[in-house]
Amino acid sequence: MTVLFVLFFAMVFGFIGFYWQRKKQNKWKVPSSPFPTEWRSILMENIPYYRSLSSDDKQRFEYKIQEFLLNCKVTGVKTEINLKDKILVASSAIIPIFGFEDWKYINLYEVLIYPTFFNEKFSLDAADRRVSGMVGNGPMEGVMILSKKALELGFKNETDKKNTAIHEFIHLIDKTDGSVDGIPSLLMERQYAIPWLDYINKKIEEIHEGKSDINPYGGTNQAEFFSVASEYFFERPKLLKRKHPKLYALLERVFNQDMASKNLRK
Repeated sequence: MTVLFVLFFAMVFGFIGFYWQRKKQNKWKVPSSPFPTEWRSILMENIPYYRSLSSDDKQRFEYKIQEFLLNCKVTGVKTEINLKDKILVASSAIIPIFGFEDWKYINLYEVLIYPTFFNEKFSLDAADRRVSGMVGNGPMEGVMILSKKALELGFKNETDKKNTAIHEFIHLIDKTDGSVDGIPSLLMERQYAIPWLDYINKKIEEIHEGKSDINPYGGTNQAEFFSVASEYFFERPKLLKRKHPKLYALLERVFNQDMASKNLRK
């Protein structure tokens, strides 16, 4: 009964979120200038996902990068940021939604880059600095915070099944229906929601029992499992498909992308 109750409200908020997104996305600014050569070089050097794309899809990815940076500020807090940092942020945003032509992050207007880890009160000096990324709520609604170190590491280490920035953008996608609950209502057809919940609860149990290679942080709750599993999906898709074929198939359906078909290694 509890599952049905949660799903009912998830679907209601999903419908409202879909309507709100459709209304808001038309206000996004549209790129009008050619994609800069310097930007393309940064993508080729640092983004395996981009390198794996066809020529046509590379152009579409470039357009979405321009569009994102035209509509969302990337700001350094007590740290200098450069063009590469901005492109890493934008790539983290585009990779999860590349399977959807018209997706726009209308629930985000700024990404703040902190030099290192911070705590839940956004302090860089406190002893409990363990947070590497966060989607803001309340006064920070519409803002994402990322650690610069974690942002860079997410693309330097291509095999650890972790990418903090992608993790946080998955939370933002999840939140578009009104709540961060691990049920991406705007991306998931209704008939798959209950099987999805049942399955991720089973996978969370496996984490708790020490029977999974999925990042233990995914055992925190359903929302964190969704983000952690998505990191795995986008960074080590072939391994995920081999070790967790059902989870891979579900995420392939959610994101409308067959990641295992891509050549992500240099």
